[in-house]
Amino acid sequence: MNKSIKIQRLKAFFGPLKPWLAGIALLLILRYTGMLAGISFLTQSALMKTGAMDFDPVQTERSAPAFDYNFTIKDLKGNLVDVNEFKGKVIFINLWATWCGPCRVEMPSIQRLYDAVDHDKIVFIMLSLDAEEHHKKVTRYIEDEQHTFPVYTPHKSLPRQLRVPSIPTTFIIDKEGRIKSKEVGAANYDTKEIREFLNNLTK
Repeated sequence: MNKSIKIQRLKAFFGPLKPWLAGIALLLILRYTGMLAGISFLTQSALMKTGAMDFDPVQTERSAPAFDYNFTIKDLKGNLVDVNEFKGKVIFINLWATWCGPCRVEMPSIQRLYDAVDHDKIVFIMLSLDAEEHHKKVTRYIEDEQHTFPVYTPHKSLPRQLRVPSIPTTFIIDKEGRIKSKEVGAANYDTKEIREFLNNLTK
């Protein structure tokens, strides 16, 4: 087989693959330059404004397993908090990290929800899963974004229910200690529906 025939066959084989190879190369470049996270952030921020990502408590209220309160968390000043102290209250738990683009997308809506509810009846646990050595980064991020909701980090291990495979993940616990909602992925929590849902759980 002469050289020209080999070249033609190679072109015939790889020709249809060129768009795919170019796409894969582009994704790798975006991924390793950090640009992919930025694009994801912008895309999800735009979707948030359309209402497509509004949290719908009705869809996630079907089962209500018991919540495990037996763990301890730390606030950003290093004070230990026993989660058992929150028994009898509605709890909003959000697992997040500073490196998580979707987490950052939903943060402003969680802040607005926090501002709108009764903190004596509804407890917020914004649980950062950043590595312990990145504590200053977490503190700086919260300060820069001017978030006022309570932020914590795990102390030792978390219960199995909170060992989630992806973040952000949000749990809502009722006064009786039942998991009334679990939302995986970014969502808009600044809605009338979620405020009414939380307030109804306090009654």
